[in-house]
Amino acid sequence: MQELHDAPLAPLTTFRLGGPANRLLTATTDDEVIAAVREADAAGTPLLVIGGGSNLVIADKGFDGTALHIATSGFTLDGSRLELAAGENWSAAVARTVRAGLAGIECLAGIPGSAGATPIQNVGAYGQEVSATITEVIAYDRRADEVVTIPNADCAFSYRHSRFKADPDRHVVLRVRFELEDAGGLSAPVRYAETARVLGVEVGDRVPAAVARETVLGLRAGKGMVLDPGDHDTWSAGSFFTNPVLDRDAHAAFLARVAERLGPDTAPPAFPAGDGLIKTSAAWLIDRAGFTKGYGTGPARISTKHTLALTNRGRATTEDLLALAREVMAGVEEAFGIRLVNEPVTVGVSI
Repeated sequence: MQELHDAPLAPLTTFRLGGPANRLLTATTDDEVIAAVREADAAGTPLLVIGGGSNLVIADKGFDGTALHIATSGFTLDGSRLELAAGENWSAAVARTVRAGLAGIECLAGIPGSAGATPIQNVGAYGQEVSATITEVIAYDRRADEVVTIPNADCAFSYRHSRFKADPDRHVVLRVRFELEDAGGLSAPVRYAETARVLGVEVGDRVPAAVARETVLGLRAGKGMVLDPGDHDTWSAGSFFTNPVLDRDAHAAFLARVAERLGPDTAPPAFPAGDGLIKTSAAWLIDRAGFTKGYGTGPARISTKHTLALTNRGRATTEDLLALAREVMAGVEEAFGIRLVNEPVTVGVSI
């Protein structure tokens, strides 16, 4: 297991932000992961687990403890059953399942990060979420000091949330198991209107899985959501804010604010979210509050391709990024009475 001291963490994140860790360990096997976690817990040392670094905002002062970079590998396909090691590159794994003719995660192509992070965030995009295909999560339980297998029903999945996110200091994900679909090379039914429109099909139709994947990659790239070291629009965490989910009273109050600000004929996006809840678009809110693509004059700005992505233009600090996030949040709340919630995990800072 590689060990470095006073090690920079910015290169391990897609934001390319954050100061050093006192100690950085890189684990390439499950046993190394478990040993590193046990050692830190026994010594009472703060521990930061890093996978692909695509969902982290780390303080400029860095991390006063041990950072554990999970770099495990393992891709096992048995029929339609898939097992991924936590350190496997997610986007590459999606591509391999599509080449194998399997459906279920093809619309999650191009999402940066590692496989182990997907159940934590219940990663989703373009009409798919990993919770629909995950069967089990194998994790190290830090409280029980044992490896546990957690079935889907016990993961408490919801919109961009899970038991792992709710209690981040308990489990370290080691492996994730999925049940995909053999649809003869076709995709799962297309559930996202934008994807269906670009494909020229109806919502609910199937297309070749490879075509669905390439279409999603094109859509993501057009929004700066596919990593490209030469494109500062991709120096981000993807969507920085989650889409607000409102109850009926909050939604009615929101519509009143919209009518007052933008006129009575303005209809903001609205999607059923179960149990009488309604989800609206964070990107729409940000844009209508006056924070358009490319907003900002400093080294941290809104992406020129998508209002939901906050970006490092190359010389930003974490504090630059947080100042922009706070400005956007305050502007949206003032305009529409909705407090946006950040999607990335913050380390040593708060928004």
